[in-house]
Amino acid sequence: MERNMKSTLKKYICSLVVLTTICSCNYLDVVPDNIATLDNAFSDRYTTEKYLATCYWGMPKSAGWNENPGIFGALEMCFNKEGQTSGGMQFGLGANSATSNRIDYWGGKGDMIRSLYAGIRECNTFLENVGGVQDLNQYEKERMIAEVKLIKAYMHFYLITFYGPITPLKESLPVNESTTGVRVTRQNVDDCFAYTLELIDEVIASDALPLFIQATSTQLGRFTKSAAYMLKAKALVYWASPLFNGNTDYNSFLDENGEPFFNQVYDATRWDLAAEACREAIEICEQSGIRLYQMEDYITSKPISDTTRLVNTLRSSVSERWNVELIWGNSSYPVNSGLQSPALPRFEQGTSSSSSGRMSVSLATVEEFYSKNGVPIDEDIEYDYTNRYNIRVGDDEHARVIQKGEQTAALNFDREPRFYSTLGFDRGKWWGNSYRNEPENDLDALYPRNRFGEFSSVFNPGDYNATGYWPKKLVSMNTQFRDANSVSYETFPFPDMRLADLYLFYAEALNESKAAPDAEVYKYIDLVRERAGLEGVVESWQQYSNNPGKPTTKNGMRQIIQQERKIELACEGHYYWDSHRWKTAVREQNRLIQGWNVSASDVNEYYTVTTLYVQKFTYRDYFAPIPEYDLVNNPLLVQNPGW
Repeated sequence: MERNMKSTLKKYICSLVVLTTICSCNYLDVVPDNIATLDNAFSDRYTTEKYLATCYWGMPKSAGWNENPGIFGALEMCFNKEGQTSGGMQFGLGANSATSNRIDYWGGKGDMIRSLYAGIRECNTFLENVGGVQDLNQYEKERMIAEVKLIKAYMHFYLITFYGPITPLKESLPVNESTTGVRVTRQNVDDCFAYTLELIDEVIASDALPLFIQATSTQLGRFTKSAAYMLKAKALVYWASPLFNGNTDYNSFLDENGEPFFNQVYDATRWDLAAEACREAIEICEQSGIRLYQMEDYITSKPISDTTRLVNTLRSSVSERWNVELIWGNSSYPVNSGLQSPALPRFEQGTSSSSSGRMSVSLATVEEFYSKNGVPIDEDIEYDYTNRYNIRVGDDEHARVIQKGEQTAALNFDREPRFYSTLGFDRGKWWGNSYRNEPENDLDALYPRNRFGEFSSVFNPGDYNATGYWPKKLVSMNTQFRDANSVSYETFPFPDMRLADLYLFYAEALNESKAAPDAEVYKYIDLVRERAGLEGVVESWQQYSNNPGKPTTKNGMRQIIQQERKIELACEGHYYWDSHRWKTAVREQNRLIQGWNVSASDVNEYYTVTTLYVQKFTYRDYFAPIPEYDLVNNPLLVQNPGW
């Protein structure tokens, strides 16, 4: 049985049926539905709190592959061929169009996604009416106003990153005017960011958000001061990034006045603003008691080795509920059985598909992780990169991460701890999640057997892992098989904002704002690496890389920071957005999506690289298309280039 989330938001979701009828319309439909319901929505504290929950509920869904573009959008992960018809997979495979939007946050015509503009309208309605609620004190009103402004800023930011220039909705559209009178145009990217940042600054200046929320509180999931500061830092980092800063690829993408939607001159000072915002956000997090989740934070009932403890610590930094590293978790759409079941393999023969194990990590993602020396495997002077696809037998040195005496790919040996905390693989140790764990000795931890015909491989038609790698980090340590045929899933908030992400933003902003990297740049990436059991970048590259001077140059450090983000935040949906804002997707995502030959039972045949999909990416794919029906309804809207 799933454990209940301790969140006021969760309690309110079941009561939103009436209120959602207010907001299901297109954002250009200016006549509100169900006026009587809206009149009563702010009659007292109870109905106002329900409407606040409605505003939170309208935010993007983070934990769904058909709702979050980051899950499958870059094909960092994928489903097998039988699962490729899902909306998220079709989005990742490029089967997207203005007439058939696979993930549509603009108009929200799909079954699972509603328009963020509808959500923004709800926020505007709340801000216009909360002041008249009689049984709310001033502190409560100011806090709710700050929360809703931050939700509104979040939605605007999400629309910008997904669609580029948008139509900011600063206030509710007029009710009594014709559709023609409220037809709106897209605004240039700089103005869109400026308005988003203006909202966030208003929230910060109000000082109305709490510094922190107690872990035992029923208010978990509501925004805090740290979330406001981090959202500001993130927005400024994106605004400074190449996609939005001097992007001449869009010099012919013009507004109604003939002006480019994207600024055409790179502004280096934006990185200074981003760095300062990151510094301020880190200071607020420290005041709030937010810190990197460490080995002493991971509690187990039985003694385990330092190796297993570190692997479990890194995994728990993502999946342990409301842990010390979490700045804000999306608890309206938590990571439940829907996302965990595909990420969880079977550990013994059974007759049920309680865990489908279909969520597959591509070989390209697997190879991003460093060697045990903390450098890329193709740079490590001690790593046998040429023979990484050969077969190797588990030995004493690797017995806590690979089953001793069993055969697996050499690629799975001598990798950094995050490799083993993020990924599950054939013959790779998987601590926890079984009623047979926790064993007295972590050497006896279970492991998947995934060659064809074994208990972790094809189960029901379509229930199998397509590459041979599972995103282990997406499965809570407290999720557990009750027996061979049933699983009890513990939900946890999707880690939308966590401190390691902020540290890496800061390292990136500092590196871009300075002429050359220095100790300050190294400090924040090294904090993340140290938690992962690695030496600092300078020491690691000097000792083990065939390019020892790489961290000393701005471009070299940029590459290191980007790879560090790909590793630390792997399978959390960040790479899709990062590769867009860096403008690296067009180079990195025209590739083969590969894995092992999971249909083979022979070990030599199984460990043969096999192509599942051919990924294609063009410049048009940096932004999603505006739905065609919105263009028809409002001819003043301009479609994104290439669509």
